[in-house]
Formats: sequence, C-alpha cells, structure tokens
Amino acid sequence: HTSGGSIAPMTRTLRVFRWSADAPERSEAYRVTAGADTTVLDALVEIQRTQDPTLAFRYACRVGMCGSCAVVVNGRERWACRTRLADLAGGTVSVRPLYHFPLLRDLVVDMGPFNERLGRVRAVHTPRAGAEAYAIVSSVSRARRQIDGAIECIGCGICVSACTMVAHDRSFPGPAALNRAFTLELDARDAGREARWPALLGEDALLRCHGQGNCTEVCPMGLSPADSILRLRRRGIVRVLTGGSRG
Repeated sequence: HTSGGSIAPMTRTLRVFRWSADAPERSEAYRVTAGADTTVLDALVEIQRTQDPTLAFRYACRVGMCGSCAVVVNGRERWACRTRLADLAGGTVSVRPLYHFPLLRDLVVDMGPFNERLGRVRAVHTPRAGAEAYAIVSSVSRARRQIDGAIECIGCGICVSACTMVAHDRSFPGPAALNRAFTLELDARDAGREARWPALLGEDALLRCHGQGNCTEVCPMGLSPADSILRLRRRGIVRVLTGGSRG
C-alpha cells in the first residue's frame, strides 16, 4: 500500500484460454500492470492493444449493464468489467469462456443456443388478443411485486454456464429460460400459457432441475432463477391437480 492508503500498482499474470478453428485449444500467459480499480476487462483490453492483437473477447458497455463480457475467472462465472484484479487472490488469474456454449474464438462464445433454449419452453411473450399495445404496470402493484425478483435478467448466460444440469442434459432449457417462463406466467397480457405448459411439464424441463442453486449464486443481477423454478413448479402442480384449469 502507498502512504495515502491506496493500492500501489502491481504486476499480475493472466492465463487466458485460446482457441480458434485453425488452432488447438491452449492457454497463454500475459503480464499486466494493475491499479486498485483495474478490472479483468481492462486487463484484456490492454493485452489486446499492447501485447496480442489476435486475442478475441466480447464487451460493449464496460459499466456492468450489458453482460456481454461474461467469462469464467478463477473458476467462477463473472462479468469481466465488474471484476477487479485487486479483489482476486494473489497469483495467476485464469480467464476462460463460459461453459456449455459453442466456441467462436478464444473467450467469445456463440449465444445462439441461449435464444434456442428460450424457444424450447416458449419463453417469449405472446400478446393476448385485445391486450393493450402499451401497458403501464405500477412498481407497487401486486403484478409487479410478484415478479420483481425475476424480471431484470439481461441474458448474459452466466447462469447457464454455472448450471450442472445443462452440462448433463442438452435438452434442459436452463435457468434463464425457466426464469423467463415464470415471469410470463404471471403476466396477464401473455396468451402463451396453454402452449408453454406441455414443454414445462415434459421430462427435460422443470423435472430436471436439481435445485443446487448455482444459477442464483453467480447471477450478477442478484436474481434467483432457482426460486423462479420452484415457484413455477408449484404452479405446475396446481395445474396438474386441477386438470389445467388453473396455473
């Protein structure tokens, strides 16, 4: 530490996953100088600009809003722009792409399967006939309070990467898709329930979740997909017991 109490610049080593269609999987080490607020994303940008212009990674906003810089740092899914090197344990910092997504190059994964998973359980809004084109939902309304803990998902894919069931069963839609399905079930403007429930109650959806909570543990938005899945299961049980008349 410096006399003023701030952290003096330090040298850190990043071991970064590398892969491309014409080169085998490998890791390369890079040394960077980091200050108190240097993030993993800052380090990756610096490496690309000054050491290796071929390094590929994805980012956009740089301020923790878009989620596009999601990677696995020291074994845990994180947003690179929100992860300060000074907050990580000493030693080499490992950076690899999200799990369970096809690789495009280095740290960049194909997010196409994320949208495909939404489609598996019809986790997309289907406007109800006659519904208002634009509806104001008060922040203190019952409808809003019921889904407050679930609607802020921005589709970064971190929860999918952390989910062990996604690794085990390729047909499992994953926590983000089921979380989205839950919010739609509580949306009075949505007309997709009847088409959605056969997929939700199938062998590869709600029944497959083991409730380990990895998705909730890693969510940068502080959401709990695990809780959404539990609540969706309760609605499914009611639906089955009442012959589909409720839910």
